[in-house]
Amino acid sequence: MTLLRPGRRDILKMAAMAPAFALPAVARAQLGAPAGKNPAYFRFTLGEAKLTILSDGYFSLPTDGTGVNADPEDVQAFLKRHFLSPEMGYSHTNHLFIELGDAKVLVDVGSGNRFMNTTGRLMDNMAEAGIDPYEVTHVIITHAHPDHIWGIRDGFDEAIIPDAQYVIGEAEHAYWTQDGLVDRVPAEDQQFVLGAVNSINVEGAKWTLASDGYEVAPGIRVIDTPGHTPGHMSVVVESGGKQLMALGDAMTHAQLSFARPGWFNGFDSDGPQTVETRMRLLDMAAADRISVLGYHFPFPGVGHVLREADGYRFLPALWQFQG
Repeated sequence: MTLLRPGRRDILKMAAMAPAFALPAVARAQLGAPAGKNPAYFRFTLGEAKLTILSDGYFSLPTDGTGVNADPEDVQAFLKRHFLSPEMGYSHTNHLFIELGDAKVLVDVGSGNRFMNTTGRLMDNMAEAGIDPYEVTHVIITHAHPDHIWGIRDGFDEAIIPDAQYVIGEAEHAYWTQDGLVDRVPAEDQQFVLGAVNSINVEGAKWTLASDGYEVAPGIRVIDTPGHTPGHMSVVVESGGKQLMALGDAMTHAQLSFARPGWFNGFDSDGPQTVETRMRLLDMAAADRISVLGYHFPFPGVGHVLREADGYRFLPALWQFQG
């Protein structure tokens, strides 16, 4: 796998450049964040499922890694037209916590204190939301990039949620743990391989290696969505005749991934496969009216997919899920 721009050695410096993120005071109260703080959590229901979106923070990276298969001038024009910075892209980190039947399922574990200084808020925000990590029954890892799995270890290098069953895609696990991978990637990518391996091998994590359609618990399953990484998986929640897909990084931008689904990014391990997967998900979500959660969309990242003549559009659904 060849990972493209931006350079890995520069990434840890980028968090300090990220813009402050704030919501109006009324919205903060509805989203479960005290005045003056970034959003911590947001709750809604889907049929019988009680869902909570938990923030792990945010980060910002240069936009030169965005739409790397497109004309850079077209990318810049799109960003400016949509009132987005042409230099730095903003990425929130939205974790899904599912309570359905006896299952209490967390999707991804964030980056802890090992990635950027504006991330690593997940455990504090779980406490803010009144969620006891010792009651979590399952942890699903969509893929083994830093902002999704590096938070799995506590200060003693043990699993931070010790009593849960951990689920990861079989193909994802096989990719990161293959012999000699760290010696076959560019030097700037080696920390990503080592971080993934250290996270997967954390003491106290009991892993289930899942394949497409694996049922984590009644009403909760994973589906293959490769491209961003070789074994990337997304999560589908179904209850009361309604569905929601937690996309992981199958779609990373609330505007570009919909209006320009044929563009892929430097961090996508297989660009054409990323596009193929994205088109399949967009078509499925639009046709079947499945709600979606974007991990890197503006908080809380929940909405619907609208098919348009020349692409798709993401419709934030915050107003529909309050209560």
